[in-house]
Amino acid sequence: MYAIVEIAGQQFKVAKDQKVFVNRLAGEEGDSISFDKVLLTADGDNVTVGAPAIEGALVGAKINRHLKGDKVVVFKKKRRKGYRVKNGHRQALTEILIEGIDLKGGKKASTKKDEPKKEEAKKETKKTETKSDKKSDDLSKHTVVELREMAKDKGIEGYSSMKKAELIAALS
Repeated sequence: MYAIVEIAGQQFKVAKDQKVFVNRLAGEEGDSISFDKVLLTADGDNVTVGAPAIEGALVGAKINRHLKGDKVVVFKKKRRKGYRVKNGHRQALTEILIEGIDLKGGKKASTKKDEPKKEEAKKETKKTETKSDKKSDDLSKHTVVELREMAKDKGIEGYSSMKKAELIAALS
């Protein structure tokens, strides 16, 4: 089982008993912390996706130690100008050990079976909209896009270049 968690503004893929180096966290060595911004969990074929985070899901961790990362040398130079600057940087890190992933709730990822149902629902709403549009006699309340769509449904040619007044006249 693994989870994708947002820790200190960065996303990490974590699993139980994994050591992760993250940006410095507040807390002492040996403290237990939990992260509630779990974006995704997976256990074999069972995948749970949050929107944007899974409600009720927690990832428990323990702070092992605070340390500094590898040294990064930043060297700037402009040739023939005598300009040279050398800077260094060591990122402050925290090593954490993932103790467990607790999933209490959330929605499952959509499957291919769910998608056709959504498309059918969209088609039904479009049909009801066109029926209500035909009932209304006042075409000036509609936008040009709606009028063009109505002209397309009626089979009127050249509707894409018509202005609003021309579309209303053609549909009347």
